[in-house]
This record gives sequence, structure tokens and C-alpha cells, in this order.
Amino acid sequence: MAVSRGAHPRLRALGILFLVAVPLAGALTAALLMPWVVAPGLAAKTSADLLSPLPGVLTDETPAGNTAVLAADGSLITWFYRHNRTPVGAEQISEVMKQALIDIEDSRFYEHHGLDVEGTARALLRNVAAGEVTQGGSTITQQLVKQTLLQGATTAEERDAATASSIGRKLREARLALAMEERYSKSEILTRYLNLVYFGQGTYGVQAAAQRYLSVDAVNLTLPQAAMLAGLVQTPSNDDPLTDPERARERRNQVLQRMLALGHVTAEDVAAISPQPVAVAPSLPPPNGCVSAVRAAFFCDYVQRHLTQTLGISQERLENAGLTIRTTLRADLQASADAAVEGQIPLGDPLAAMFTAVEPGTGHVLAMSVNRRFGFDANDPAQESVSLNVVASQGAGSTYKVFTAASALEQGVPPSNTITTSDPYVSRVYKKNGGTVGAPYVVQNAGRYPPTLTMVEALVRSSNTYFVALEDQLGSVEGPVRMAQRMGFFSIDPVADQVIADRRGSFTLGAEATSPLALASAYSTLGANGTQCDPIPVTAVLDRTGAPLTGPDDAPINTGDVCTPEAVPPAVATTLNQILIGDTASSIGTGTRAAIPGHQIAGKTGTSQDRYSVAFVGYTPQYAASVMVLNPKHNQDVGAYGGRGAAPIWHDAMLPILSAQPAVPFPPAGLPLQNPTPPPPPRPRPPPVDRGPVEVPAPDVPIEVPFDNPFADPNFPFGN
Repeated sequence: MAVSRGAHPRLRALGILFLVAVPLAGALTAALLMPWVVAPGLAAKTSADLLSPLPGVLTDETPAGNTAVLAADGSLITWFYRHNRTPVGAEQISEVMKQALIDIEDSRFYEHHGLDVEGTARALLRNVAAGEVTQGGSTITQQLVKQTLLQGATTAEERDAATASSIGRKLREARLALAMEERYSKSEILTRYLNLVYFGQGTYGVQAAAQRYLSVDAVNLTLPQAAMLAGLVQTPSNDDPLTDPERARERRNQVLQRMLALGHVTAEDVAAISPQPVAVAPSLPPPNGCVSAVRAAFFCDYVQRHLTQTLGISQERLENAGLTIRTTLRADLQASADAAVEGQIPLGDPLAAMFTAVEPGTGHVLAMSVNRRFGFDANDPAQESVSLNVVASQGAGSTYKVFTAASALEQGVPPSNTITTSDPYVSRVYKKNGGTVGAPYVVQNAGRYPPTLTMVEALVRSSNTYFVALEDQLGSVEGPVRMAQRMGFFSIDPVADQVIADRRGSFTLGAEATSPLALASAYSTLGANGTQCDPIPVTAVLDRTGAPLTGPDDAPINTGDVCTPEAVPPAVATTLNQILIGDTASSIGTGTRAAIPGHQIAGKTGTSQDRYSVAFVGYTPQYAASVMVLNPKHNQDVGAYGGRGAAPIWHDAMLPILSAQPAVPFPPAGLPLQNPTPPPPPRPRPPPVDRGPVEVPAPDVPIEVPFDNPFADPNFPFGN
């Protein structure tokens, strides 16, 4: 019975299945085939079943490669993969590699139609006699079917079905192999197999194997290299050239002898190569996951959680679908920030320093640095498995005063609002333990402050007594708390209602657990003149073809910016920007160590109770970044205030970035910073009276420095 290549596919496939037994005697063949056809569970398999459409996993032209996670400039952060694979086209694989594999695995590859009749019939005799599959005889096409089903399995049942030692599994593979030969060319089948097969050392596909063992691309493989790799396919762990070079040499030589027997190499080639040991030039496997990320491992962890928890991409899809993840990471800022945090506080120090940067107007997370390595070894003090840039731990001190100031400005309190306070100051509204009864809330300043201050002066100097008095003036802490939420200060969300219900006057002093990312995000709203944007780390998720990845509804997964225009009135935001420039530029500011010449930097320092944490948030119209320093394991006095403990890290991280680009000034304040009513002229002073010698206090006695109104200094940059 002859079956031509042009025959109807169903008839030709059935004919090939029948011809499996042609080399055997007719009656014997029929008897041997009976268990395949009528064995339990197979009796219902009709010709229509045998020739049913290919499973979806077998219809893709190439297996998916590793998922790439890229920084904004396209540089690599890490890969995600279950099988280390780099698919390549037929033209990217050397011809000698293709020939070596065919010769040792399936020398009749170009002659059969998916089943090697002679080899299968020979194996069939032994398999039927044993009652199970004990010998192969599989073609490259059959092996491709088996490995595709196995590697594409997503359940234990599918994996068991792909590896079961049963006649039924073998028959199914034969049917699918015939169907694949109908659909794909020999070149396509061979290329798919070379991209799929396991070569050992965790490598799947010839390109990954060529890189792992030889540090070359598959297109450049030479005869001895190709023979070695082709020999790995059968038993990669046994013939591994990195662990057993002598056995690998023997196997390579078997491949060469087979190629010689088939006339594809010369005796001279074999004689020259065979005595030589296998030559390897191993390279490390590509990074896999965030622990082995090339850079920004904690940012990588944030990205992974965003992909799986926010965008709904399963970890299995992340590892197996060959995606491209484009992130918001600024590689240059990340490198600069890494150097800054480790330059101030070394790896392994009990104190952790976190630098976290966000782009105003988009919410793009630009950098996450911390003096830790991402890892899970609890015995290594330099390792940390929790992203300290994201989680909320200690408070952030006076950085919260901005929320109170913003709320007051929105409610019509002018920047020139003047309050005189005692020190300590006893609140008229808030109680020590919250609520409405009990001892009053009493607060004092960290140092000496003038008793009478405007809001501008109090914010730049960071007066505690003024801002608790301002909360008294507002009458409720709800306005500042809700303002913080509107600005994107998401770490307050879980306790916001409780803070309001408890009437916690301490809110303005930043006692609540604070996320460094939330802090940078909130201040980025001011940098964007009131537009609040949720922090996001991903700008695009592409499938294996480079098209936007789609979700269950077939719509592209949304990776766009999530912004709320005028979450803060622009007049309020621009006014606060101009005031907060004074924190880094004025001689009375607390964040002057963050100043970078030629650039306007708005900012605010913060120090929590007992200096268990210090903070600085600095921002421009292009960047908003927070720095927090604390011990994440237990309470520890940091040993400095925010101006000394955090602001210098911000300066060191941002100096290379801002110095390399033109300055971008803030827009003018939307509200008048000074009282439009001019002060009364000074009264004439009487002539001085000689009262004799003046007692000079001892050097260790603090001297009260008279308050210097920043607006009296023409060089002070407010409004510029």
C-alpha cells in the first residue's frame, strides 16, 4: 500500500500508522498491533480521534523564551524563567549543529513522515512483549511532541500523561507527530526541537546551551562543539562536559563516528578531533528572579508584586510566557543612589538607609536603594527579604507638617498666618491620649525657636509648637489627614479613620508608620503643582511577539499612568513649593545639606520621637525623592536629626543627576507669601544709655538668636 505525499492527510496518516508494521510478517504484525488498537481505554479511538486538531501547545511555531525585565533605558534588570531558553531562528543555528543532532538522534529525519517505520516496528516488538514501553525508536518529531507536552504541562495530570510508560501515550505521540509533519516543514520541526530540547545544566535549547557550556552563539558552533552538544541530548546529566569531561569526550566521539558513517564528516576530521579533550568555556546562567537581579533587586521585587498582584499576571505566566517587562527604573539614578546610601551607611549596618524616587506628574518609580542585599538568609545582616522602601515602619517626623500646612492653606489660612506659642505648648483642642477627655496634649520644640512665627517661617524652621497650634486653629485633624491621602500618602490609609476618630494631635509631627515610597509619592504631588499620580513601576508588558499582553477579556493589560489633576489646588501646591525651597536654601532651613548649587530644591526634614528614624524629602519639578534612616528590627537612636542623617544622602544621590542637566525652576507661588498689609513703621528709639559693662555668658550657655525674617533677605529665593 503506497501512500503518496500528496494524498489526503487523513488517509495518508492512517496509511502510515498501518505501515508501521510492514517490515514484520503480515499476520504477526496484525497480532502485535492489536494491543495498541483494542487495549483498555483505546478501543474508542477512531480515525477521527487520531487525526483531531493539534493541541494549542503544539501550534506555536517556537517555544517561549525567558521573560525579560528591563530598565527605562532598555538595560537588563533580571529574567524570570522556569526553563532557561533563548529561542533562535533556523538561520541562527549552525548547519553543522543541525546535522550532528539529526545524525545521532534521527538519521532518517528527512525521509520519514513523523514516524520511523523501521525503528518503531523494531521497538514495538519489545514493547508489546513487555506490556509497556521499554524501548524508544522515537523520531525527532515524536520527541518534539513529547517534550512540548511535558514542558507545556500546567497540572500534575498533564505531566503524568506526558511521561506515562504506556502504549496509549506512545500512540498519541505517533498521531500528533504525523499531524505536525502535515502542518510544518522539516526545517520548522528541527528548529523547534533545537529550541526546546534539554541540554543539561538548566539549559533548554541550543542557544542557551551554547552560551552555558561554550560562551558562544549557536550560529557560530564548530564541528567539535556541535558534536559535544548533540551528544548531550540523550543523557545530559551523564555526559555533562563540566562535571565529567572524559565521558563527554567519549559521547562526542560517538557522534563524530556516526556522522562519519553517514558521510557527513571526513575521516581526517574525526582523527583530528577524537583524541582532544572536550573544550569548554562556561558562562554563568542568566539571572533568574529578583535575588540574582543585575541591579535594583528591591525595585525588582516591587515590580514582581505589581505584575502579579495589581496587573493580575500569574507567576507561571511570568516565568513561561517569554514576556518583555518595561519598567520605570532610571538606571543612572539607581546607581547614584546605591552609592549614596552605602557611602553614608555601609552594608550590614543595623541602620538601614532608604532612598526612593518618584517622577512628579507620572508616578513613575525611578529608583529604590537601600544598604541591603535582597535575599532570605536570616543570618546575614546585609540581607533583607522585605522591601524597606515600600513597607511602613517608623514615623517620619516633621515631614507631616506639610500636610497640615496644605490643609490650612486650602481652608483659607494665609501663609502669613502668625501664631505666638509657648514652649512647651499646651494644646487647647487635643488630649495626650487622644479623644476629648484627659490630660491635654503638650509638645515642645527640639531646640530654641522664636515664640512668634508665620506659617512660612514655622515650616522652614520646623517649629513643633506652631504646627500643633495650627492644628488647634483648624479645630480638627481630619483636614490634614484627608489632605495627606489626597496627595497620595497611601501608608496612612489603613489608620486614617482611626487617627481622625482618636483626634490625634500628634499627626502633624509624623508619629504614624511611614512608607518611604508613600512619602516620596505625596511630595511628588506638590512637585507636579497639585496633580497626584499613583506610583507605578511598569510602563509596558509585551507578549512573546512584542505586542501588548492581553488579559482574560482580550484587552491589553493597562499599564498607563493613574493620575488625578488638582488633587491639591494648584495655588496651594505652588505656594508650598516656594516655601519649602527655604528648607534647603535659607540659612534658617533644616535641610541645607541637600542643597545643590544652581538648582531649586524644595524639601522638608523630619525626625521621629527619640530619633528612632530620620527623614528628608526633596523634590524638583522633575524628581521627588525621600530618604529615611532607621533600624528595621528594633528601636534605635539614629544619632542625628533629619538634616544631618538623611539630607546628605539625598544630596549625594541627586548631585550627579541634577548637575548633568539644566535647572528647572518652580512656578511662582499661587498665594501671597507675605501679609499684603505693610507693617507699621518702627517707633523712634531713645538714645542709648551707658549702663556699664555687659556680662558675656559663658560659651556653654546657649544664646537666643533673634529671628531673621527670610523675606528681608533679597537673595532668599521665594517667588523666584
